[in-house]
Amino acid sequence: MKGRIQKEKHVEIEVQEKLDYLKSRVKDLSPDSSLKEVSDLFLEVVTQLTCSPHGYMAYVDPQNGDSVGISFSHLTDSCQMYEEMGEARFKVLKDGSYGGLLGYSLDTGQPIYTNDTAHHPAAHGLPPRHEPVARFLSVPVLEGKEVLGQIVLGNSEEDYNESQLLIAAQVAEIYALVLKKLL
Repeated sequence: MKGRIQKEKHVEIEVQEKLDYLKSRVKDLSPDSSLKEVSDLFLEVVTQLTCSPHGYMAYVDPQNGDSVGISFSHLTDSCQMYEEMGEARFKVLKDGSYGGLLGYSLDTGQPIYTNDTAHHPAAHGLPPRHEPVARFLSVPVLEGKEVLGQIVLGNSEEDYNESQLLIAAQVAEIYALVLKKLL
């Protein structure tokens, strides 16, 4: 019991230190900072804190509403192409939604996690040659009720839970400040 409490306290301290580090980086951002570099840092931190080997950071393009993944891990053969292009663009559908599990937090403004993606009602499959995603977590990046972007994580070493969702949501709050400064 004592060992578990000490481990939980250690994790809380690590999370707070990383969140404080991200906040300090946002304070020091100049308007000339690279959104890609900052997003890469945020992705590295949130994947570490949630034990997620895969994920991406996206913003909503203010010009056309597309979801633009700017920092991402490699889950498909296409990821190398996206890396070379500098972004992975997911078009908003004609009805104004993004659809599917990937678009859920963008469409609803609500965070989501599932440890059984195949049976989630919003899931509609994966693109060809996409690595399977068994566990999925997504949080919207919000300013008030406006969705500015999204953090998506996949295939955590253990089932996702409320604690990991809260960590990702805290990172998203800080990432919102980045998007407001740099977009």
